[in-house]
Amino acid sequence: MKIILLGAPGAGKGTVAKVLTELDGSVQISTGDILRGAVQAGTELGKKADAFMKAGDLVPDELIMDIMKSRLQEPDCKKGFLLDGFPRTIPQAEALKTLLSDLGLTLDMAVSLEVPCEEILNRLTTRRTCENSACQAIYNVRSSPTKIEGICDKCGSKVVQREDETEEAISRRLETYNEKTAPLIGYYKEEGLLMPVEATVTDEVVKAIQDRLKS
Repeated sequence: MKIILLGAPGAGKGTVAKVLTELDGSVQISTGDILRGAVQAGTELGKKADAFMKAGDLVPDELIMDIMKSRLQEPDCKKGFLLDGFPRTIPQAEALKTLLSDLGLTLDMAVSLEVPCEEILNRLTTRRTCENSACQAIYNVRSSPTKIEGICDKCGSKVVQREDETEEAISRRLETYNEKTAPLIGYYKEEGLLMPVEATVTDEVVKAIQDRLKS
């Protein structure tokens, strides 16, 4: 499958992507994870992206497209890919369309995860992430806490609240999403690729996507 997952921060794109990858070997491609890893590693890209991410702003297109061009040509993408959190703007969508055409690839659909704002705020302000860039497991202090407080179940590293997941930063991220990313819903509707899903339970979202692929 070759799918784009759209939705506000905290809509569940990453969780849905991880479940879908187990179905047919498609790989999850999250620019957020790639960028955060680069920041922790102190790479040149990471240094450039760090200031934008801490402010809750979007990383410039030229940095993102360089990452995507390289990533989509890696061997593991031959089975399919799930773009999690990309594209985020109409120019990025246009650039992606050109890139995929150049690579001889075709999208199956763009899935829009439609989750109420109150639910998103609740999810993100209570979310904690493993600080180990090779792990980055996600927990929730209310619904899925770590077995030992503050310690990752998987690798034993410290679990932290990301700087962009404080209530103030989340509000800025939602404003940015509504201004620059939400118009993608209209874009992919016109392209005939949009599939809206109004569900907050991961299994329900995955089933809807599977049913659409089969049809």
